[in-house]
Amino acid sequence: MAGFATTRLPRTTVDRSAAQTSWRNTALPLVAMLLAVSMTFIDQTIVAIAAPTIASELSLGRAGTQWVINAYLLALAAAFAFGGRLADVIGSRRMVLIGIVGFAGSSALCGATPTGRFAEGWIVAFRALQGVFGAIMIPAALAVVVAAFPLHRRGRALAVFFAVSGGMTSIGPIAGGYLTSWTWRAIFWINVPVAVLALIATTFAHIPRVCRKEAIDFRGAALVALGMLLSILGFQQAQAWGWRSVATWACLVGGLVVLASFVMIEAHTRSPLVRVDIFRELAFFVDNGVLFCSMVAFVPVFFFASVYSQLSLGYDAGRAGLYLLVFFVGFAPAAQVGGRLLDRTGARRPMVLGSAMAATGFALWAGRLHHLGLGAQWPFIVLTGAGFGLLLGPASTDAVNRARAASYGEVTGVTQTVRNYASSLGLAIFGTVFTTVLAMRVKDSLIASGVPGHTAQAIAGKVSHGGPDSGTVPGARLHAMVAADVADATTWVFFGMAIALGACFLVALRYPRHVDPAEARTDGPHPPSGKAS
Repeated sequence: MAGFATTRLPRTTVDRSAAQTSWRNTALPLVAMLLAVSMTFIDQTIVAIAAPTIASELSLGRAGTQWVINAYLLALAAAFAFGGRLADVIGSRRMVLIGIVGFAGSSALCGATPTGRFAEGWIVAFRALQGVFGAIMIPAALAVVVAAFPLHRRGRALAVFFAVSGGMTSIGPIAGGYLTSWTWRAIFWINVPVAVLALIATTFAHIPRVCRKEAIDFRGAALVALGMLLSILGFQQAQAWGWRSVATWACLVGGLVVLASFVMIEAHTRSPLVRVDIFRELAFFVDNGVLFCSMVAFVPVFFFASVYSQLSLGYDAGRAGLYLLVFFVGFAPAAQVGGRLLDRTGARRPMVLGSAMAATGFALWAGRLHHLGLGAQWPFIVLTGAGFGLLLGPASTDAVNRARAASYGEVTGVTQTVRNYASSLGLAIFGTVFTTVLAMRVKDSLIASGVPGHTAQAIAGKVSHGGPDSGTVPGARLHAMVAADVADATTWVFFGMAIALGACFLVALRYPRHVDPAEARTDGPHPPSGKAS
């Protein structure tokens, strides 16, 4: 029509507007979700460094100290699949925000733990709450990343998400050592400013509010939580209750029965918490078997290595952090090699090689623990880390690619549940081994030095459970004994971890040989579809 003219915007203005939209729609959601989940991954290793200091200041026994770490891992494992379902039904953006606020709040309360008789119950309860909010946040954050990127860019975005978030575990030893030198409470308080940044980024990011109408399997969530709790409780408390205790075996057997019931019930549930039929794919089954056997050792090793470095080597928290950092000197480059091997040859080779290297590394490392210095141990620490670096990434990535009948959220829910339950179980089992061996060695050392048998047994019981000595043995003399005996107990633990990685090697050999490494999810992961929440 006459009288009307069109005005064309300059090309630079259009390009700038498109770039800003792309940043807000894709890059900013990814950055926001990485900030959010970084808190949960750093917490897997940062607390291990501070554990001896926390135990000393709060007067925690050995079992109580282990619960500070294990309550978090157990809650994370038990609630992860439930958190994923909540993200699908209620909306991923809403659950991410709830998870960030809840995780930061429970972290602050962990840092505010009072001294005295309420200390152990307080910190263990809020560590468990941290785990619950982490389980709410991680699957929702994954769903946000999946929804933010178009199909042709989604694979690369998820690779960045998993690589960066997984790499956050390496920050824990350094950050833990530095912050603990000021106050151990800072390892929890540091989550608060990170959460604020994550909230700001999430608020400004363009995150679609979607949900889908599905039933929530509350029965399945309760069963899996109860089964995991009972089984972990049985192993964790065996050191206090004893292996002849009815309570110990009731928890262990009861936990297995409940978990078996969960599997059978889920197979016949219309909207299950976990689709157990995806385990019929052999490659997926083996991937998760490898993750289970390796994670039995991966997170617990940081706790026991931290205790060993501080009690046997006499390191402070800062030097203990550097001791653990040696592990990541092998882990980081090997993770890159593992990714390339996965692309070229498939998952079988890096999983087999990695588990063999980690098993060998643990065995050699264990044999050098009585040489009380890093110089005799570092090559084997690096070898162990390199083995884990080779196998963990390919096992996790391949699990996602092989379960093509399920969404990314469902598969990640399964693999993360397996990983965290295995870590919690490993800490409970090896914690019992450590305490039992330490008690035996301290008793034998005291008797050999002339302390009467009944007195030696009483002192050994107190020392092995983290309690103070009665004063019968001079402090310097007892400290020298305990340093050697902690090294002996840690040796048993690391040999046990070598056995776990040996089992991982055997499981990896079951991976089918004739699987095309280029085969992947042709349908691509998809965000939940449904109405706006």
